[in-house]
Amino acid sequence: MFFIMNSNKMFFFFILIFSTLISISSNSWFGCWIGLEINLLSFIPLISNSNNLLSTEASLKYFLTQSIASINFLFTILIKLILMKNFEMNNFISIMMNSSMLMKMGSAPFHFWFPNIVDGLSWINNFFLMTWQKITPIILLSYNMNNKFILFIIIMNIIIGAIGGLNQTSLRKLMAFSSINNLGWMLSSIMISENLWMFYFSMYSFLISIMCFLFYMLNMNFINQLFINNMNFFIKINLLINFLSLGGLPPFIGFFPKWIVINFLIMNNMYMLTFIFVMMSLIMLFFYIRISYSSFMFNYLKMKWFKIFIKNNHFLMINFLSFFSLMGMIISTFFFF
Repeated sequence: MFFIMNSNKMFFFFILIFSTLISISSNSWFGCWIGLEINLLSFIPLISNSNNLLSTEASLKYFLTQSIASINFLFTILIKLILMKNFEMNNFISIMMNSSMLMKMGSAPFHFWFPNIVDGLSWINNFFLMTWQKITPIILLSYNMNNKFILFIIIMNIIIGAIGGLNQTSLRKLMAFSSINNLGWMLSSIMISENLWMFYFSMYSFLISIMCFLFYMLNMNFINQLFINNMNFFIKINLLINFLSLGGLPPFIGFFPKWIVINFLIMNNMYMLTFIFVMMSLIMLFFYIRISYSSFMFNYLKMKWFKIFIKNNHFLMINFLSFFSLMGMIISTFFFF
């Protein structure tokens, strides 16, 4: 549904996929670095648009931040090779390597570039930035993880992602802070198990694809458009369902990966971290419900030519995708009883 690209963009998209496979299958750090560089050089032509100044500015900012992270990563690899037998420096090297990967995926406290770049991109490019572009850094992070440092980063991601989205009027920035919050959950899941991370990441990618597709079809960029435009009631219901599922409200399908992560944290006696996760999820649900409530309750008097029309096949696709979010209600009966 997102592959509305010309032949040149498709070529760069295949290179993007190929570069990720190079990085995650490489048996040396230099091979991983080469894959990251190919990934960067293939993603910039996808997001740049000569007709849109915001997109061009975003691609330049993305190039600069990713280059800084790549230089830091390469510098850390060289230090690691020189000081291979110096065990006192291992902790510092792992933190430096982790920091460069966290900067590449837009994690807190290296997240300042992420909402600004997301605000200048289309919904299609945002989908790739918030999902596919996180795969390589998070897998490379798992190879050399400093657990104490990552625990601190997880808490920062959860808190900044929740609080940062409270005062946002742009839907793109709202989804960016939602991505930062979910990144905290992803990091905690990869600390537990790679299979759990794959499950969480696939569920998150599915839910974020529905939201990006909805906003792309409706041409929505700001929160006030959700209640100024005369939308179909069923579209508003779909928005509510998918927002609640993305926030992790039981018994929707988005709750299951979060429930598994919380279960593991409680089993390992990490009660304080579990409390932070749950409280910040409530804040996320607060502004998701606030958006949905506004779109349901506020009714502006507009002329008929302001009404949004969606093609039947797109409307059926939205309903079909939203059905999977509701499937969580059915699956929950088998999980809890």
